[in-house]
Amino acid sequence: MVEIVEQDCIRCGECIPACPHDAITANGAVEQALAIVEAGQGALILAPEAVAHFHPATPEQVVNACYEAGFRLVSRGIMGDELVAQEYLRLWEDPDWGTLVRSTDPVVVAAITAHYPELVPYLAPVTTPSAAEARFLRMSHGDSLPVVYAGVSAAASVKELDATLTFRDLEQLFALREVRPESLPLTFSRLPLETRRHASVAGGLALEMVVSGSSKGRRLLTVRGLETLPALARAVGHDHIDLGFVDLLSHPGALGHPAAGPKQDLYRRRMLVQQYEPPRSRTPVLPEDSGTVSVTAVFPFGEARTPPDAVAVRAILEAIGTGPNGKPWDCRACGYPSCHRFAQAAALGRASLKQCVPWLSKRADDASRDASTDALTGLASYRSLQQRLTHEMERSKRSGDSFAVLFLDLDKLKELNDRYGHERGNMVLRVVADEMRRTIRATDLAARYGGDEFVALLTRTDRAGALRVADAVREGVEQAGRKLGFLSGQITVSIGVAEFDPSCPSEGALLEQADRALYLAKAAGRNNIA
Repeated sequence: MVEIVEQDCIRCGECIPACPHDAITANGAVEQALAIVEAGQGALILAPEAVAHFHPATPEQVVNACYEAGFRLVSRGIMGDELVAQEYLRLWEDPDWGTLVRSTDPVVVAAITAHYPELVPYLAPVTTPSAAEARFLRMSHGDSLPVVYAGVSAAASVKELDATLTFRDLEQLFALREVRPESLPLTFSRLPLETRRHASVAGGLALEMVVSGSSKGRRLLTVRGLETLPALARAVGHDHIDLGFVDLLSHPGALGHPAAGPKQDLYRRRMLVQQYEPPRSRTPVLPEDSGTVSVTAVFPFGEARTPPDAVAVRAILEAIGTGPNGKPWDCRACGYPSCHRFAQAAALGRASLKQCVPWLSKRADDASRDASTDALTGLASYRSLQQRLTHEMERSKRSGDSFAVLFLDLDKLKELNDRYGHERGNMVLRVVADEMRRTIRATDLAARYGGDEFVALLTRTDRAGALRVADAVREGVEQAGRKLGFLSGQITVSIGVAEFDPSCPSEGALLEQADRALYLAKAAGRNNIA
């Protein structure tokens, strides 16, 4: 299940292509829009990018479909762009402005207000084109006019808009109203609002700013992508560098938004929009009374956020560990730019360690080690013993070298547990394990068979050599018991020895032979070898 945290979502759309299961979609307010069209009094602001989404249906067919669905008025978003571009041009020509960040992209505004408050004072006090167009429509048709916006993604809450839709939502609305754009006439059924531009480009920037750039002595810095925001915040908010006008967009235009489609189709989408773009008007397209439409905006600082607990963040980073170079992994496989950012999100409950590849790898290694190692003694587990025993038998058959096993059993461990407690009994088990490790060679294997039983596998060792090793272990355990404060003879082991001779292998499993020899040693009075 994918859960979107509304107060943190900036509608950047990056999560849509990042999800390998196609589990994330961008949705708008279809129900609210449906209620508006059923009333038959609403206006629709249709973003110019609709041409690329609804192709092969023509722009005329899409506009006709919007009217058929029940909208009273359909606007192509040109007036909003023109109004905003006019205001930007006024600011552009004012020499008193220092650094000014373009504010027509709702994603940029949401990211700055939420995560980079030091940049909020530098946002241009200009609203988005969709909000400006909504104000223009209400000025022309009455303040009670419901306005719906349809674009590439459903923008964050805009008070001027009664509902926001994605193009997929608009398709759903057409289906609910039983409207098929491709079956409608190729010419406008109603004369739409102005569709030609004069002073603007798509997105609301003034054409003069784009064409002239810095040629008139006014600096223009073009920046694309949210990943540039940390450097921008540092330069402007901390170092107080005057950057001039910063033309900042979250993506390469609305057509570059992940919700618009795959990246490899970006230039195809641009070609379609340019192909259907009408010729630019030689005269202004805004009516004379458009000057009464306010396009200003005030951007509030984001809400104070609960900082993650520093202790929890540190614990998560310790659980993840560091790379071979001793530094954080920062592999970005979790979707966060660094391990520290991921740990902060995990501490707030917005991420899970199951997203962290290094942590999962570490867990897999731990599980493998736990399966092959006894937790109490640190010796090999029964599973590892069986695997090694099979390997040694095959190796012995090929090389002709014999090997031996020792089967050890602690004498009277139950009595020790009943008299001194299980913790003391566990201490004795660890002492026996340490003595086995100390006595055998690095090429041999010591394993805990279960309970108070141990097995030592001695490679390239005959019966006589195994007996010498067994006697050394027996004496070592007895001496270690006395060092722990036990009486002489309280801590002893009985050992059964069996040899695997590849030239004449004996009948029965090797461990069973060693186990039978162990019973012989116990029958002889314990603390013995057989």
